[in-house]
Parts: sequence; C-alpha cells; structure tokens
Amino acid sequence: MTGVLQGRIAIVTGAARGLGRACAEALAAEGARVVVADILEDQVKKTAAEIGNGSLGVRCDVSVPADIQALFDQVEREAGTAAILVNNAGIAISSDFLSTSLEDFRKVIDINLIGTFMATQRAAKAMVAKGIKGSIVNMSSINAVVAIPAIASYCASKGGVSQLTKAAALALAPHGIRVNAVGPGSIMTDMLKGVNESPGAMKMVLSRTPAGRIGEPREIGDVVAFLASDRSSYITGETIYVDGGRLALNYTV
Repeated sequence: MTGVLQGRIAIVTGAARGLGRACAEALAAEGARVVVADILEDQVKKTAAEIGNGSLGVRCDVSVPADIQALFDQVEREAGTAAILVNNAGIAISSDFLSTSLEDFRKVIDINLIGTFMATQRAAKAMVAKGIKGSIVNMSSINAVVAIPAIASYCASKGGVSQLTKAAALALAPHGIRVNAVGPGSIMTDMLKGVNESPGAMKMVLSRTPAGRIGEPREIGDVVAFLASDRSSYITGETIYVDGGRLALNYTV
C-alpha cells in the first residue's frame, strides 16, 4: 500500500467504531500504520485486524493519565514515534440542564477536553524530541459554536477543544507541528441512526441542513486524512466544519 502518509504512524483515539474508525480507515488508505485506541478492549483488536496495514489495537481510557502514557509508551516500543494523532474519543451525556450532576459534567469534560489535552501534550513532546514535524487533529463539533441545552457539558467540552486547538497550534508552530480540528455536523453514526428511525426527528435534522442529507463517517475521515497530510501544510489552528452548511444557516421559512 502506498499513499501520502506512507511510513507514518498514526494514533486515533475512540477508533473502535463510528467516526474514529472512519478516520483510522482513511489514514490507513493513505498508507499510515494506524494505532486503534479505544476503551472497548475486545473491539479494538478486531477493528485493527480489519483495517490491516500493520494496525495495532490498544485499550486506552483517555480520561486516565496513566492509560495515555501507557498507550504512547507501547506504540513507541512496538512501532515508533507517532507523526499523527487524532483525538477523536468523546462522549455526550444528555440531561436537563437544571438536573445535570457535577459528576456527569466532569466525566464529559475529562474525556472530551482533558483527554484531548493530555494526548496532545504527550504526542507533541515525543514529536519535538524526535524532530518530527507532525500533525494533530482534534474532533470538535458544530456544538462548539451552536448549542443544545440538553448536552451543555458536551457543548462546553467541544468549545474548549476548538480553543485548545488554537492554543496548541500557536505553541507548537515553532516546532513544525500543526494542530487543527474537525467539527462534524449531523453524521450517520449509531446515535443518529436512532433518530433516523423517527421520520419527524429526521425531518427536523434535515430542515437545518442545507445540503439536504446526513453526512457519512467517511466524509469526516477524508478531511482528517487531508489535515494529517502535507497537502494541508499551511493550515494550522483551524477548525474545519463538515456540516452540510449547518452553521451558515440563519433560519428556515
């Protein structure tokens, strides 16, 4: 297999399924050796085997500092220093704003934002030490800009990811390391498949999507692979929203 990422090692968190898997597949298709990292221990090995191209499957809970350290230590022992990191692992907990528990709020922040920070810092330290001009891609969301009251913690975490992306990009630019983010809109993941079963709910989603359709996970993976490659060599500190025009929409009539 050859491609623009040939010979590079890429770590993708939350990659056992969904958007993370789509990102891993897109990177592997461009020649990268992908490390599938996920809390779903049984599934990471299976996903890595199915992706092929020497992919590794490693169990990792990104909210646990020791897990992140162990992930990078193992990759560096068995494969080498990662030139690409995709911080995709994330969760959303839906609840009424007035009854949201501090425990649930912190859990979302720990995984979505603090986990992204810890993995970014660890990856960057290794890149700097090895003189690797790498690329880090974070998974943000349109909910970094617009909001849904039932997922306040998710919105806060993704807004934080977008700002962390900018700060890290500025800090790491002197080392030749680029940091960008992708902000998906409505993508056909397992969560949205449930919405798809309700014609009324799907009609509402499509009414706020000018493209008139739901995005596919591969369309996120393709943008991530672009940002990971030298094709985007002059792009850093940006969030690219892949949302079918959602954020450009003011109102519908």
